[in-house]
Amino acid sequence: MTIPTIVVAAPASGSGKTTVTTGLIGALRAAGHRVAPFKVGPDFIDPGYHAVAAGRPGRNLDPNLVGIELVARLFAAGSAGADIAVVEGVMGLFDGRILSDSTGSAIADADPVAYGSTAHVAALIGAPVVLVVDGSGHSQSLAALLHGFLTYESSVRIAGVILNRVGSARHEEVLRHACARVGVPVFGVLRRDPSLVVPSRHLGLIPAAERSVEAVAAVESMSAELAAALDLPAIVAAAAGRTPLTVTPWSADDGIEPAGNPVIAVAGGPAFTFFYTELGEMLTAAGARIAVFDPLTDPLPDGTAGVIVGGGFPEEHAAELSANRTLRGQLAEHAGAGRPIWAECAGLLYLTRELDGHPMAGVIDAVGRFSPSLTLGYRDAVAVADSVLFGEGARVTGHEFHRSVVVEDRPGANPAWTWRDADGRPARHGYTHRGVHASYLHLHPAAHPDAVTRFVAAAAGRP
Repeated sequence: MTIPTIVVAAPASGSGKTTVTTGLIGALRAAGHRVAPFKVGPDFIDPGYHAVAAGRPGRNLDPNLVGIELVARLFAAGSAGADIAVVEGVMGLFDGRILSDSTGSAIADADPVAYGSTAHVAALIGAPVVLVVDGSGHSQSLAALLHGFLTYESSVRIAGVILNRVGSARHEEVLRHACARVGVPVFGVLRRDPSLVVPSRHLGLIPAAERSVEAVAAVESMSAELAAALDLPAIVAAAAGRTPLTVTPWSADDGIEPAGNPVIAVAGGPAFTFFYTELGEMLTAAGARIAVFDPLTDPLPDGTAGVIVGGGFPEEHAAELSANRTLRGQLAEHAGAGRPIWAECAGLLYLTRELDGHPMAGVIDAVGRFSPSLTLGYRDAVAVADSVLFGEGARVTGHEFHRSVVVEDRPGANPAWTWRDADGRPARHGYTHRGVHASYLHLHPAAHPDAVTRFVAAAAGRP
């Protein structure tokens, strides 16, 4: 069975994709559908809102992190048990990874569908696109913009548009006329409404897990607004136009070997909200017993043999993290005994001696600082040495997204990765020593089942 699917895209970032996607998912669920939510790219925050709206985990589809061969398989696995799937795009419809030459200079991609773009993923899963257009500032010229998107690449099927931030009835009339001129159906119109804006900060939206009650209320508001504004039957009919694909769904067992049944403590709570859904499934497939704990308040769970601290916003909770002295001492003892710790981004910051002046776990001889500069992008990295995750020389593609820096007392000591920086120069990054592997790099576990097996085996005391 080919599940009906719609991809929510936009001409550019900031058009309102997340609000529309989240509200659409909630509206479809309220109408009786079982909705499978997805996000193109490495984003962790938007899937959290999707999950609240859908009542099931949000998942990511990113060719850069997992390769094109896994995208459709991950989609098939994530949509099991649903009767419709909604995929939120990233940036503008045709925006993807910008390639660089050996000097670090940007180079043009001959393919009009950029690698890892929303258009690329839509083609990989055979799904039609609905375009969210920010109507503010547009009038009759909207027809020309839509004409360009309709004709730019024949493999992309734009089924219709949703007009967002429309100012008045007259404005709506003009925009609808522009859409009619190029033969694009209008699936709905949203007026300018500040109440539909989800609060944000330095890395984007505030994660749903941090806002709890407020996030649920925001999603309910979006869902009600979108249910009233959209032609849901027309969108469902468009979603049914997905091209049938024959793929074997991804399984958490793929490439995983049983590695014992150690307790793996996974950091959660408001400070650590970033991890891919597949990680928990793969840890379980490898035999691990997962124990989620909140570093703001909890000690390590009883029997902990391995610790995973993923991404999030520790800088927003530094004082509370520091106040949990019991846990900080336990982590230092755990690392000192050579037991495994896997830390990404926020986890790296938490393992330093201090973060913005607040004492942290002290596992890594470095300090973390909030920075005004954003570090963002994919990295093609090579493992510098053997670790609890990878063998020396292993090659990965990961993603960095942070506004902090880590200053080491001994720069370059025991790095986890090497890659070429924006200027094309070799750079060394992260930290690995005995059982600890920590860096800013986010990896998608489905692309690295051997790393998951290796970590669980290390926790179980197996060579």
